[in-house]
Amino acid sequence: MAENSTEEDQSIARTHLQLQRSLKWLDDVRNGAIGYELEARCLGGLQVTKAQTGFLRCTFTVPAHASDMNGNWHIGAIATLIDVVGGAAIYSSGHHLKVTVNFNIQYHSTAKIQEEVEIDAKANGHKGKLTSVVIKVRSKSNNQRLIALATQWTAANDYRSPQPQPQPQPKL
Repeated sequence: MAENSTEEDQSIARTHLQLQRSLKWLDDVRNGAIGYELEARCLGGLQVTKAQTGFLRCTFTVPAHASDMNGNWHIGAIATLIDVVGGAAIYSSGHHLKVTVNFNIQYHSTAKIQEEVEIDAKANGHKGKLTSVVIKVRSKSNNQRLIALATQWTAANDYRSPQPQPQPQPKL
């Protein structure tokens, strides 16, 4: 009985550690410590409000620099945020960072500068090297109006760059 309890405790500790790694990765992307400047600009101000294995809920206030000429949240900035938050939800479920192989976004409405939105990302399932996640972006005000709904499939990137081979020494 004690052996099962120890295994369960270790599993819980690993799960918690993986969730913390995922949140650290997301924070590093948001702060520009890793990734691209574009990602950091699109994620600036993102706050995680709920985090569980395979699920993240975040709030975000649309900044002026992420808007189009009409004062709406730019669809490219929305896509960037969805991609990164979806990746973090997958990473939190015990999987490594993966490569997005299929990304489908349905835009339902717009969000204006300074509008607060809520992002839910839930890992749906795993099959072999593939993982699926669904991301919903809703307005925090305005009756939880749906702004965007995305499905994202990611795959493990097992590619390993070739290692340099030692060169044979010339015979003397």
